[in-house]
Amino acid sequence: MIRPLIHRALSREDLHRLVAEIARLDRAEARAAEQAIQAGDVDAVLDSPAALEAVRGHGGTPAAVALTLLWYVPVRAALCARGVADVELADYAASVPVVFATRRAVVSVARGETGIAVWWRHVASLPDGSMAQAEGAADVAALALWWAGCFPERITRRAGVGVLEAYVTFAAQALRLAARILAANGAGSLCARAADQAEALYAALADTRQDYLGRDAHSPEGRLARYLARLDPGSKRMPLN
Repeated sequence: MIRPLIHRALSREDLHRLVAEIARLDRAEARAAEQAIQAGDVDAVLDSPAALEAVRGHGGTPAAVALTLLWYVPVRAALCARGVADVELADYAASVPVVFATRRAVVSVARGETGIAVWWRHVASLPDGSMAQAEGAADVAALALWWAGCFPERITRRAGVGVLEAYVTFAAQALRLAARILAANGAGSLCARAADQAEALYAALADTRQDYLGRDAHSPEGRLARYLARLDPGSKRMPLN
């Protein structure tokens, strides 16, 4: 079951590398970031516009920071821009592509098969109301968000743009199932909140993946396209019908 891991995985070295990237753009911001880290206010640094600009590489190649930060900082900013200030939800959303960065992790969930029908059969095959079913539902929900947010072209080529909405709806339903089961053990709050914000999580992943994934993402043309997209945020991702 995918859980928020970004904050838990952060090391002092990761933060120093981020400060170094900020310093390349603004030494005063870097000094302020270092002071905040020394004071224990790590979130103030991760949430800062300076960190976002540094991680994005100032419109060029992404910064030389940990993969966790490459995803977390822009995902967090994208969610905040949509009025979702829940730090744990941002951590969860950014953890999804980090976990699925290896094929081994993808294959371990529903044997790596893609598609809502396959994933739902996987969840339905597990004992009703069991912890295994809760974890299975949470995992396929994460897979659905990952596919829709990070690889929408692969979905739409097969079945059309409207299927993206079905993936996000499926993710919300699977997360609600996981939340109901986990609630019996005093857990499930994160899954319930993620279900309520499934579309925002999808949108944040879709926004962020523009910098890292897709054909020509790191070419001059790709960087120009991202720059222009940031001038017109409504053009950055495929709409949900």
